[in-house]
Amino acid sequence: MERHFDRRQFLELGAAFGAVLAAQAVFPALAKASTSQKTLADCQAMTPVQMADASPHVTASWKYLRDVAGTIRDPQVRTAVLAILDNPAPTLAARLADAKDRAAVCAELSAKGYVKDATPDTLLPPLAADPAAALQPFRSAPGSGYQSHHAYPGGLATHTACNMKLSLAIFDAYRDVYGFDLDRDAVVASQMLHDLHKPWVFAWGESGESRPEKPLAGTGEHHALSVAESIVRGLPAPMVVAQACAHNHPGSPKDEAEVVGWIKAAAILAGVDPVQKGLLATGGETLPEPRRMEGFVCHLGDHDWVLSVPSAKWSIPVLSEIARERYGMSEADLTSKPFNSFRNYVCSQATFMRLYAAYSTTGKAGVAALAEELVKPV
Repeated sequence: MERHFDRRQFLELGAAFGAVLAAQAVFPALAKASTSQKTLADCQAMTPVQMADASPHVTASWKYLRDVAGTIRDPQVRTAVLAILDNPAPTLAARLADAKDRAAVCAELSAKGYVKDATPDTLLPPLAADPAAALQPFRSAPGSGYQSHHAYPGGLATHTACNMKLSLAIFDAYRDVYGFDLDRDAVVASQMLHDLHKPWVFAWGESGESRPEKPLAGTGEHHALSVAESIVRGLPAPMVVAQACAHNHPGSPKDEAEVVGWIKAAAILAGVDPVQKGLLATGGETLPEPRRMEGFVCHLGDHDWVLSVPSAKWSIPVLSEIARERYGMSEADLTSKPFNSFRNYVCSQATFMRLYAAYSTTGKAGVAALAEELVKPV
């Protein structure tokens, strides 16, 4: 893409950077979860979007992400990234709408070992007749599977915001310590989009749980689907490659082989030749050489999960105990919508990270205090 900036664009970017600096001050102000105490009935009546929109953590994270996206210098990339944040509906599904094309893609992915026991009808997450109308927004999606990190309405926004702050901190550290700039647009775009198809993959169900994820090319299906979407949307090859590195880095042949596999699977879904597109080197067995550093930064930045996964796994049983002891839930309630809606609301407002911070320092009583600020005990 040609890079040319006039005075107006320069001023707009200056304003965008100012908005990011202002947003930096929002997060430390989040001393409490929410001041609006709900009942259990209120929780069951709320949609995931309503829960996400009620959360100060999600709201601040969502604003921060949009402000950072606004600082992307390349106008075409900036427009593409903001369009995905505004509407993450899978445009890549359009080329797979034809049953014959979908069957061919399924056969190729199966032949190369990227999927097992898949059929053309089960290859992709479910889609309505009008995906754009039916898909949930980015800001209400969970950050992972229902027993994993940020599995609450708005979890994707908080997860991505944390990873973005980590990635930009690494960008700044490399500049300050080593004296060179990386491609900031690639750092921002790759991290912003690394989980772009979690709204599709982790759709919320009537029970309050999110859809279980299937494997694809040796990792969760959201990864290759997200990379394929970026290809279809025309993101520059170096940014797509950096995005593909979110789950691993190309620092050794074994690790790089995983990234290559994800790119190949994404290219099959997108209907492109990964070598011709500049996503892989000639021969198709490595990333383009010399390997860009932005992919490493995307990978390093996508490590919020190292703490947030155990925080979720250790917090959920505690919340379950509190739901039984202080909210009168039965064993049947604890595996169905009554507990799921309670859990989703509490976690969307307080986050798993704050719940586990309370648990690790003040025990179950600290978690109960946070929950009772949010939901009135029975």
